[in-house]
Amino acid sequence: MSFFALLFAFLLEQARPLSFGESLERFSQAWADRVRKTLDTGDQRHAWTAWGLAMGLPCLLVLMVHVLLMWFAGWLFAMLWSVAVLYATLGFRHFSHHFTGIRHALSVGDDVQANTLLSQWSGAKGENLSREEIIRHVIEYSAIAAHRHVFGVVVWFVVFAGLGLGPVGAVFYRLSEFLSRAWVSPETPVLGAAELSNPALETTAAKAWRVTDWVPARMTALSFAVVGNFEDAVEAWRHDATHFPDSNDGVVLAATSGAINVRLGGKNLVLPDEESLLTPQAVETTAGREPELFHLRSMVGLVWRAVVMWMLLLALLTLARLLG
Repeated sequence: MSFFALLFAFLLEQARPLSFGESLERFSQAWADRVRKTLDTGDQRHAWTAWGLAMGLPCLLVLMVHVLLMWFAGWLFAMLWSVAVLYATLGFRHFSHHFTGIRHALSVGDDVQANTLLSQWSGAKGENLSREEIIRHVIEYSAIAAHRHVFGVVVWFVVFAGLGLGPVGAVFYRLSEFLSRAWVSPETPVLGAAELSNPALETTAAKAWRVTDWVPARMTALSFAVVGNFEDAVEAWRHDATHFPDSNDGVVLAATSGAINVRLGGKNLVLPDEESLLTPQAVETTAGREPELFHLRSMVGLVWRAVVMWMLLLALLTLARLLG
């Protein structure tokens, strides 16, 4: 059932991208704020309680719907519920329109427009970046976005679904990532800063996210290695993953670098909805060629080949289960 749920969710997302994504984001933010205001006392134990409630209640509701549908309506309706949850939690829509617009601007030689579009995507003030820097940033953002909105969701969905818990895994992964952003206090104090998350809550959400993303990050890196240049991807993974501020993101970016033979790293921008994505500091670069326009095509091919590989593996497992 996991294979068919993922297949239909991917097809639905490609045919009709989610139109209420912003509403879901606002609802999630409201839920995170309510839990924080209710349970955030500054104590580390209470921080874990807050995180557990913020994660546990939505996951429990998703599980209850799944169980009730399985008991009273049948597996078909339970699968449709999984499709709906996956439709809301994964997809290429989170980065594909940015990627397409920037690639088109670069292909017609309009580097100024590409800079503008990249600034809109990153939320940073416009910088006069070189063509190579624009391409590098686009590859980095796309690799992490594909991991967090596609492969990471798929990993946890398959794990939980294999345990009979339906689409809970997809919600678990997305909420863990969201809380790591929602409970981060800004570096610059603002009006009402006393109502913002305290360090204990922020640290707790960050630790939980690192643990949650540890396996998916390495599964994504392995997928990129298998469908790309395997030897170079593994070599970059081993030697260059520590060049990036975040250990899990570093694994994904290093493997991406080796898989398509492109140099990544250096001074990074920050996506507005991915504050933990890449910190604006200078880091070492990976090996590989300087970013060129054809690397964007290579990146698209890498992601789609990895998706196809995952779907084929799930199809084989589903077939084996049905025949067994």
